[in-house]
Amino acid sequence: MKKIGIILSFLLISVGMIAQTHTRVFNDQIRTLRAPREMMLLEEQTSMEISFDEMSHDVHLYTYTVQMIDGGLTSGEYLQGFPTKDIIDYEHSLNTSREYTHYWFEFPNEDMRLTKSGDYRITIYEDGDIANKVAEVDFVVVEPMVKIEAKVRANTDIEFNGRFQQLDVDINTAALNVRDPKEVRVVVTQNNRTDNAVTITQPTYIEPNRLRYINNKALIFEGGNEYHHFDAFSRFYAGTGIDRVYHEMGDYHALLFTNEITRGQYIHQFDSDGRFVVNAERTSDSDTEAEYMWVYWTLPVDKPFLDGSLYLGGELFGNELGVRNRMQYDPETRTYWLTALVKQGGYDYQYWFSGKGTQNKTTTQRVDGSYWQTENEYAIYVYWRPFGARYDRLVGVQIIH
Repeated sequence: MKKIGIILSFLLISVGMIAQTHTRVFNDQIRTLRAPREMMLLEEQTSMEISFDEMSHDVHLYTYTVQMIDGGLTSGEYLQGFPTKDIIDYEHSLNTSREYTHYWFEFPNEDMRLTKSGDYRITIYEDGDIANKVAEVDFVVVEPMVKIEAKVRANTDIEFNGRFQQLDVDINTAALNVRDPKEVRVVVTQNNRTDNAVTITQPTYIEPNRLRYINNKALIFEGGNEYHHFDAFSRFYAGTGIDRVYHEMGDYHALLFTNEITRGQYIHQFDSDGRFVVNAERTSDSDTEAEYMWVYWTLPVDKPFLDGSLYLGGELFGNELGVRNRMQYDPETRTYWLTALVKQGGYDYQYWFSGKGTQNKTTTQRVDGSYWQTENEYAIYVYWRPFGARYDRLVGVQIIH
């Protein structure tokens, strides 16, 4: 039996030394793909546990491989050990209404270790066929070489104390031999999202051993609004955000309170910037004893949005836009709705609108509004590729709120 962490509270998730991971699932039988967000340093590679559920008690052969993203190196140049490894640790669910098998593995490990900083992707596939991939996890390895100072302000280049937030970033490059500022690439994300991520290659000001990205319009983000939240830790009574929980037709169901369009009204509330945590009361191991529940979201809207689509955003859905988190409109009840099979725990979510022709860019303004007061988590990544190098070194990461 693997070690079981005790979860004190959904709102007490550590946001200290973290970097952001991105997950994607390609098989409907795979659920609750999780990867931690602790910082992985090149010189001190602490193993991270990656886990997921397969919705049966059948035993499947899963293998994983790790690759550098957007690098010109061969695997032997950034990976010490074997390029692939089978997932051998698994446990069947115990006394649950819906059967599933929980799989997990740790990376790096004694057979696989990374030797370069940068962006990486773990691909999980079935039956030894790399083309039959079921999931992916993107993560970063950092070699801290620069000092990053950043701040968020409401006074942006386009408005004052309105809907937007602007970042200013200073990078101390004294430890680098930067001959051309274009050797340095800065990536900024908000709440681990990819749809509004920004990449900058040209600083506003260049000073000795310092690059400054000030008053840069590319670093203006929608403030958005605080995430909605529900807590489905109990099978017996309704937690936060849940109207009622019931058991019917062999499954548990959690009917969330109906949300409302709240444009023009900012209400401060604590959230976890889109994260989720698995947690179930009266269990000794939530990984294998937590129930899966059908969760129901509803949003009354008089008329459907004909100029785009409405999605539920958050790490529950990998912060992506797809069929599984696109809401449907019911003209009879004049309601957008979505139903998803979710493991017991606490979850953040937002309503994201993606207009036609916006290339998967989203906005919160259509439903939840956007406000400069919103507390967001920004991650600043600094990459360095000196002249003649064949890959981008990740030389700094800074998380600010």
